[in-house]
Amino acid sequence: MALTLVPETIEEYATAHSEPVSPLFERLREETYAGMELPQMQVGALEGGFLRLLVRLARAHRILEIGMFTGYSALMMAEGLPDDGELITCELNPKAEAMARRYFAQSPHGKKIKVRMGPALQTLKELAGPFDLAFIDADKESYLRYYEAILPMLRTGGLLVVDNVLWSGRVLKPKQDTDRAIVAFNDALAKDPRIEKVMLTVRDGMTLALKR
Repeated sequence: MALTLVPETIEEYATAHSEPVSPLFERLREETYAGMELPQMQVGALEGGFLRLLVRLARAHRILEIGMFTGYSALMMAEGLPDDGELITCELNPKAEAMARRYFAQSPHGKKIKVRMGPALQTLKELAGPFDLAFIDADKESYLRYYEAILPMLRTGGLLVVDNVLWSGRVLKPKQDTDRAIVAFNDALAKDPRIEKVMLTVRDGMTLALKR
């Protein structure tokens, strides 16, 4: 079951009236749900299509992703990049990496993707900007640290996209440490004058932030 705050029937209706995904993404989804723990971490077709469209609207050439999982979002965004575009994605799970690489190899857009394994905060210290777009979808407790590390590398006018910011509604009554981490992150971005931001009720909540 995907993480979504809207009824499943509405999600399906919206997906049916959006750009269809290729059979490659269908196979990736099926294998992820069959073989991975917490497969709901994978973005769905609707959110994936939204990310791809954002890449095109931003005319992005260079993308940074924190949290690759099995590669659905990375491959979707890579489709939106020009032929000479680059997407650097960070991941910790070698099982997820192996699956993602197999699917990247089956797509003509996979060549645009560079996988960096290891703790993302360490990887970020080794990277240089500027990036046109960044997508955060990893461990929620580190969201604020990822944000502070990424923002200086994002170009002026660059776009930051953050997933799971509504956290299945638990932001309204936070009880766990993860809940409180998301609340603190959301509050920090709401007050940050360095960005223009909007929080959307897409899937499990997404924040879009434009660097001033």
